Amino acid sequence: MRLALFEPDIPQNLGAFIRLAACLGVPLDIIEPCGFPVDDRRIRRAAMDYYDLATITRHASWAAFRQAHLVGQSSGRLVLLSTAGAAPLPEVTFRADDILLLGRESAGVPADVHDAADLRVRIPLQSGARSLNVALAAAMVLSEALRQTKGFAQLS
Repeated sequence: MRLALFEPDIPQNLGAFIRLAACLGVPLDIIEPCGFPVDDRRIRRAAMDYYDLATITRHASWAAFRQAHLVGQSSGRLVLLSTAGAAPLPEVTFRADDILLLGRESAGVPADVHDAADLRVRIPLQSGARSLNVALAAAMVLSEALRQTKGFAQLS
C-alpha cells in the first residue's frame, strides 16, 4: 500500500500526510510541482517529529511518477480518491499493493490523471456536502484499505 499526492497546494496538509504515512508505515509519493516549497517549515511543523520516520519519494512530475511505478517500484493499481469516483468506498475491495492517489486540494486532478486511474473511489457524503479535507479523506480510505488487506497486523 502507498499514498501518492498529486501536486499538493497546502503545506499543512502535506505535513498531515507525512505524519499519517509515518504512523501507519505506508510510503508516501509526492508528485510535484507543489504549490509551495517542499522544504517549507510549515510542513515540518505539521509533521512534527514524524518527518524523519516517513518514507517519502519525490517525483518531479506526473510523467516521472508514472515511469517510476511502471518500471518497477510498484505494480499495484492506481486508486484515485475523487468526488467524481464511480465506486463508493463501502463497496471497494482493496489490494495490498494499491497506490492511493489524492489530488490537489484546490482542483483535484486533471482529466489525463483521472483517466489513468484503475479505480476511482468516492466517499459517500451527506446531501449538500461537497467534500472532506483531503488528508481526512486519505486517512479514512487508507484505514479501510489497511483493514481489508491485514496491513495493521505489521503495526504494534
